Amino acid sequence: MKNLRVIFIFLFAMMMACNSSTKQKEEKTLADKNIPKVVTADIEVGIEANIAKKVEEGEGYFNMTTEEGNLRLQLVRVHTEYLSNLGPRRHFACVDLADVSGDVYDVDFFLEGDPGSMTVTETTLHKLNGKPFYTWKQRKDKTWYRMPVLNATSDLLGVIEGEDKFEFHYEVTLPEMKIAAKMWIPMPQSDRFQTVKLLNIETPVAYQILEEKNNGNSIFYMEFSSEHSGKKLELVYDVERQEKKPYEEASSPTKYLNPSILMPVGDRFQVLADSIIGLKNNESAIMQARALYDYVTDNMKYIKAGKYGTGDAVYACDTLTGNCTEFHSLFISLARSAGIPARFAVGASIPSDRDEGGIDGYHCWAEFHAEGKWWPVDISEANKYSALATYYFGRHPANRIEFSRGRDLLIEPGPQIGPINFLAYPVMEIGKTPAFPETFFSFRRKAE
Repeated sequence: MKNLRVIFIFLFAMMMACNSSTKQKEEKTLADKNIPKVVTADIEVGIEANIAKKVEEGEGYFNMTTEEGNLRLQLVRVHTEYLSNLGPRRHFACVDLADVSGDVYDVDFFLEGDPGSMTVTETTLHKLNGKPFYTWKQRKDKTWYRMPVLNATSDLLGVIEGEDKFEFHYEVTLPEMKIAAKMWIPMPQSDRFQTVKLLNIETPVAYQILEEKNNGNSIFYMEFSSEHSGKKLELVYDVERQEKKPYEEASSPTKYLNPSILMPVGDRFQVLADSIIGLKNNESAIMQARALYDYVTDNMKYIKAGKYGTGDAVYACDTLTGNCTEFHSLFISLARSAGIPARFAVGASIPSDRDEGGIDGYHCWAEFHAEGKWWPVDISEANKYSALATYYFGRHPANRIEFSRGRDLLIEPGPQIGPINFLAYPVMEIGKTPAFPETFFSFRRKAE
């Protein structure tokens, strides 16, 4: 789900807001003081240089001391989407650092200085394995302060109940193509919980809409040539979304007991599911599903490292790490192995703490069938925010959009690689080679 540090960045942006004449005066003052312009690439270089220096001083590790002990960390990635210039010679960066124990820490840094000469002034541990230590709350005087997650309300933890309305932008930048290429992009569908209208589509080529019948998905299909290298595509949607609660569906759920390529059923998953359910074997399917939900919530670690993001239940079972795809793939394999139909869907979470801006990638979730209803679950969010574990067992908030359902999607024409694992970002092939175009999501919430 979205990252709450955006609030902090927004705070600084508001503090710097001014009318055009004042801004011109400030720009002139900065020019007079010979303060160089800073772009995000400068901040990225600056934080990487500071970390590299600390690693050299720490004999191969970035060392930090916490109340629990000493951490020996190594750089995993810089969150380039959150790099920010906070004002003259003031900057913000956040990175993922992995401890030798395997834990991954999300660390916020504040820096001062000019390009090529930046120093770290403050370092804060924000998250451990995806779980935040604090969130941000605004005072009446418009300033912000840190609040422990245990004291935060649902809206501060990313949940909008009832209804949400927003405009959603799906943008793609095509890579260099020397030969013909093909692309498949999910097309969000209206259903009882979301009404989606395509407001605008900008593409350098004509497109087709393919129907994936097994799960009811619609998919944009396009073909490109070398002259389209570097071109942009943009799809803009008007979305009205309802909070999702347990619901009935006329069709039989039995097909959702079958295995998928990366979500096997039976064997080790049967043994594990039986051990988790234990004495609840004679209880209702809801109680059994809750036992599986609790197991994944309590034992998985939200770590974007290794083979994450593929939705491989075997990998999730072996490592107990991954992102939302691993959390829900493991749950689905366990549920199906226990005779509980379960299914997968993917889309994006819309930030609840601001009304416009970028979105930190896709998000996925699951549903299981019991007592004649489909029950929504979001286990990776329950793992991040334990205070919402009960909410996410049977609820999906209103602030999200669903792109597609299911796994192993079969369409014609389809990719050379075979069935599409799941469809959130575009699937693209240049010739017969998979390609991964730059993709960016953004939104603007509608005023009530």
